[in-house]
Amino acid sequence: MTGIASHHREGAGTPVVLLHGFTGSWRIWRHVIPTLAAHHDVIAIALPGHAGWEDAVELERGVPGIVDALERRLDDLGVDRPHLVGNSLGGWLSIELARRGRARSLTALSPAGAWERTRDRARVIRLMHLTAAYAARTPPSRDRLLARPRMRRLALRSVAEHGDRVPYHEAVEIMADARACTAVEPFLRWAATVPSLLQVDDAPECPSVVAWSECDRVLPFARYGRPMVEALGPVAVRRLRGVGHVPMLDDPGLVAHTILSLTSRVDEPTGARIP
Repeated sequence: MTGIASHHREGAGTPVVLLHGFTGSWRIWRHVIPTLAAHHDVIAIALPGHAGWEDAVELERGVPGIVDALERRLDDLGVDRPHLVGNSLGGWLSIELARRGRARSLTALSPAGAWERTRDRARVIRLMHLTAAYAARTPPSRDRLLARPRMRRLALRSVAEHGDRVPYHEAVEIMADARACTAVEPFLRWAATVPSLLQVDDAPECPSVVAWSECDRVLPFARYGRPMVEALGPVAVRRLRGVGHVPMLDDPGLVAHTILSLTSRVDEPTGARIP
């Protein structure tokens, strides 16, 4: 089965399923997975229409169609109610899967999907178009410029606070994943018509944490985080200090700790906790 990275641990309990953001791939979790794998089976899934996913999906249906496809993928893997973790679009998808009863716990990292004004939605769609267009019009031959830390910081400015610290080969992969994304146009056409999660009141019933990147330039907390928290109702909120919209790029250890602090509490409510 393509588009999946999995790490299995002998005697592990509930698995953790990781969902990446728009135009990304499962590889964005590479530095988080080893820490999680010491405690859980870990499955990182490519999203439909993104690098690594090969099955046909009706991307014009947007999030509902993608969630249907992910449910089928979980069924194929024999995974019923994992600990779900998602970033950005992956956070939105994790919330929707949790609403369908497919999560033992939910950790949403700067999840997309909530706004108060249509202009806030339009802003995000415009940013996504610009990001995808930048990757598409930058030929792979120019990726060699990313060998310079200053260029990596500039190219990754929207998603990372310290893009210069991202290794060169990983920055090249991020660009390649963005070029390989076929979901951009159909998904963003759908997104331009969808109401905010604010208008939906069926919040997930599983233990949930919304963790927002302090330096998020794509989805600043005041414009997108507060509406999300209001939409979800009683939910724990964490602020991730010193990291950008894709916090795994800046501080994978912080991301792993944030995930494990919830999963350990859910799996062993009276046992050992992650410090």
